[in-house]
Amino acid sequence: MKLNSIVKTKKHKKRVGRGIGSGKGKTSGRGVKGQKSRSGVAIKSFEGGQMPLYRRLPKRGFKTIKNKEKYAIINLSKIQKLIDNKIISADSKIDLNLLKTNKLIKKNITKFKILGMGDVVSKVNLDTNLLSKTAKNKLIKSGSTFISKSNS
Repeated sequence: MKLNSIVKTKKHKKRVGRGIGSGKGKTSGRGVKGQKSRSGVAIKSFEGGQMPLYRRLPKRGFKTIKNKEKYAIINLSKIQKLIDNKIISADSKIDLNLLKTNKLIKKNITKFKILGMGDVVSKVNLDTNLLSKTAKNKLIKSGSTFISKSNS
């Protein structure tokens, strides 16, 4: 059996500043003068000349993107559903202004993109900013006409 497990030992706190004979008297082991000898001073993140951790790690966070264009994303299935519910007609030109006037997208949106999820049965006339490849193929198959201002 170990002696420490039987006898409970209590280690006393070092009492500094109690005379020269204690070994921690006068300056209490803090040396003479300087910043570190004063009370309440800790040099934060100082690692003895080594590059501090906060400078070794990369910067994180974000920068706000001013004047970012807001896109509305609409699937072909949604367009077909709107035509079936007679909210928009298949004969009319479907563009950003039409969607805004019918309150299908928010006012602050500047561009919209058509994605190819679902199918379009009726022939539609689309004027969009962006058009996915699958949507393009499905629109060609349905015999629809479309104008895409940029290719994606």
